[in-house]
Amino acid sequence: MYIVTGGAGFIGSNIIKALNDRGISDILLVDDLTDGKKCINLADLNIADYMDMYDFLDALKNKTLSIKVDAIFHEGACSATTEWNGKYVMDVNYQYSKAVLDYCLEHKVPFSYASSASVYGAGPIFKEERSHEKPLNMYAFSKFQFDQYIRNILPNAESQIVGFRYFNVYGPREQHKGSMASVAFHLRNQVLAGENPKLFGAYDGYEAGGQSRDFIYVEDLVKTKLWFLDNPQASGVYNLGTGQAEPFKTIATAVISHYEKGEIEYIDFPDHLKGAYQSFTQADISKLREAGYQGDFRDLATGVKDYMTWLDANG
Repeated sequence: MYIVTGGAGFIGSNIIKALNDRGISDILLVDDLTDGKKCINLADLNIADYMDMYDFLDALKNKTLSIKVDAIFHEGACSATTEWNGKYVMDVNYQYSKAVLDYCLEHKVPFSYASSASVYGAGPIFKEERSHEKPLNMYAFSKFQFDQYIRNILPNAESQIVGFRYFNVYGPREQHKGSMASVAFHLRNQVLAGENPKLFGAYDGYEAGGQSRDFIYVEDLVKTKLWFLDNPQASGVYNLGTGQAEPFKTIATAVISHYEKGEIEYIDFPDHLKGAYQSFTQADISKLREAGYQGDFRDLATGVKDYMTWLDANG
């Protein structure tokens, strides 16, 4: 059986979709469904069982999980970069992750987990080396600290451990994320509401709409993760982006082009994000390539068009 924590979430549900596409439905979905709106992500998916995340954590700690596990995709986390309750973030993102890892190490189960490009802070170099890591918020620190923990574990691990530092992920099944959903999702909603798509104005040395990120389409991200599932000899902490930064303006232009209406409107950069915002990210994916992964990543304009088409068909 495969376990996907955070399985009702954005990336977790896309992993389940990809496993289903391989004919795999022997899946235990672990999540906190207090927000029942996430069930929309599961309507077309096939799983064997569901477990609440806190029951799952108790089962791990009490050693009462009695199923045979083939691999665990650990995607469950507090993903809000604006959450400053440090105890909560460390409990959910760090201690929970350690408990899942301990189970995998004890039972020699392949363990894949979600890290984040936020560990690099303001950059400007985004390479998997300690000298480039300087998290700016609690979310980033929790991911960074677990990566550090993994680095100490890796030399003696007898089973696969793979951490993926996600860059800006966008695509299907993210609608439940609210303010944390991708810019592409929000700009589409603005255009369909008869508004102009809104971007931040000039800030941090970048022209209006010129702040740039490494945007990766969720299907490309999941394809990469499944390659590692098929190649259990590969372990480590890897950047997972396209390797190419593109400006937010590209997203707005693609949305406008798709719906043939609207024009970009620029707003003042918000005070609450100043000093805690990444104006530029670009994954160095040389380590990912050295591990053997040679898959392609779609460019931002193509990805946004694919995403808009999916949203039009799925609501």
